[in-house]
Amino acid sequence: MKDLKELVRPNIWSLAPYSSARDEYSGKEARIFLDANENPYNSPYNRYPDPLQRELKTAIAKVKGIAEENIFVGNGSDEAIDLAYRCFARPGIDNVVAIEPTYGMYRVCADINDIEYRTVLLDEQFQFSADRLLAATDEKTKLIWLCSPNNPTGNSFDRDEMLRVVEGFDGIVIVDEAYGDFSRQKSMRAELAAHPNLIVLQTMSKAWGCAAIRMGMAFASKEIVGIYNKVKYPYNVNLLTQQRALEAMKDPFEVDKWVRTLLVERTRMVQAFSELPICEKDYPTDANFFLAKMTDAQAIYDFLVDKGIIVRNRNRIQLCHNCLRVTIGMKSENNELLSALRQY
Repeated sequence: MKDLKELVRPNIWSLAPYSSARDEYSGKEARIFLDANENPYNSPYNRYPDPLQRELKTAIAKVKGIAEENIFVGNGSDEAIDLAYRCFARPGIDNVVAIEPTYGMYRVCADINDIEYRTVLLDEQFQFSADRLLAATDEKTKLIWLCSPNNPTGNSFDRDEMLRVVEGFDGIVIVDEAYGDFSRQKSMRAELAAHPNLIVLQTMSKAWGCAAIRMGMAFASKEIVGIYNKVKYPYNVNLLTQQRALEAMKDPFEVDKWVRTLLVERTRMVQAFSELPICEKDYPTDANFFLAKMTDAQAIYDFLVDKGIIVRNRNRIQLCHNCLRVTIGMKSENNELLSALRQY
């Protein structure tokens, strides 16, 4: 990869970050806090949270098997996505490359940050070619986006092909593993030590069942995490989120149980969909959802809405014509969906 200084926006490299009151006495014990203009009443919610989420990162490190210095904690994965643009891509000058179709926030954040967003279409099996992806880059390409398992297609990408992208690109490669807990594929975070241009995103929203607390994680080199921490808002993850995430991290085996249950239901639902006359094809999936090609996705979607059942209509997405994306719910919810579709 290029030297990190060449990849980071010049104004960000030279940025003097905001120094919060809670940063300035770091490493020392304190009992009385008269530094941050807080109200002394209504403990503990009167105090600003730890800006670097140290206790939470210690818990994450144990669960994920990664050093604390390689962990960034954000307000959902969306913060880590947006920060990649703000840290590395110069508005109106640089560009990024992404697969298509994929998670829509990569494009939205590019548009917000005035960054050219280049796409490379997946093949009919929803796989990508490292050669084609790399061919879409030029000297102004700062980021390459990969989502594995991908959204909305549900499939994991070939790991060797992803590594070819990481090794063949001198900028930053970001692999979003929001649905990785549902896949048997080994996480790309195991490659961080060998590939300093790699950022791996994960989330508490999916397998961990904590979408409401808005907490995402980025795993990267110590240097990249330092750049992220320079640019993020001082108290980006609130106390309630940190507390709930810590509670969840105490029982990862409960999450494993949820995942096993959902995988059994996923197998059952995909099989049931394949037997529906209105389903033309269901696609292989490694996520907690699956994509199904229907006879008339819009009409079926509208029919389900009238019955109070909401799935995701992906009909207008490239390669997903007449496709619905179905999240795996509880068995009772899944049964109600199947019952409704059998009446269509």
